[in-house]
Amino acid sequence: MKTLIVTGGTVDVSFARSYVKQHSFDYLIAADSGIRFFIQSGIRPDEVLGDFDSADPGQLSQLRRDPHIIFHQYRPEKDAVDTQLALELALDKKSSEIHILGGTGTRLDHMLGTVRLPGLAMERGVPCYLVDAHNRIRLIRERTVLKKSEQYGDYVSLIPLTTQVSEVTLTGFKYPLRNYTLGGFESLGISNEIVEEEAVVDFKDGILILAESRD
Repeated sequence: MKTLIVTGGTVDVSFARSYVKQHSFDYLIAADSGIRFFIQSGIRPDEVLGDFDSADPGQLSQLRRDPHIIFHQYRPEKDAVDTQLALELALDKKSSEIHILGGTGTRLDHMLGTVRLPGLAMERGVPCYLVDAHNRIRLIRERTVLKKSEQYGDYVSLIPLTTQVSEVTLTGFKYPLRNYTLGGFESLGISNEIVEEEAVVDFKDGILILAESRD
């Protein structure tokens, strides 16, 4: 099951509508003020969750009148952000692929926390993408092949999530590497480009943030 989560960060509505149309999701989850996108687009989410501290009361009321939508309300004093709760719900629903819109925005603290959340899906072997109009981000911990025909923008950045990622080898990129250990306090992996039909990221151990970006 392919699941979409729309959460409370910045959502480019025009981009998000085209993204939803392109991917034909099977299940839709709104997290807190992510309900705004569904109201604006005339799309019904399957489930809505959050503490609703940032949701518009009128929009929330409108969705509550729909008997087909399942609601989960939490107290503001909780141990996980709404995006994490939505991701855990998607995993509990046995999603085979998860996409998150609205996970980026003006709150850097939220974004730094959110970029780590796909690790929850990674641990269960489920692909999870954090997406906005300019970026597609995921976490990887094993050999990954990128096809030029399927890339998201012109640039590929590799940022260590763990303290270090050892024996990184990059082939098919403008800037190749061979058996290099990427440390957590350097920027060597930023803004590479795919120059072959396929590019391969290979490494021995550790976890990388793989960000495909466009200006």
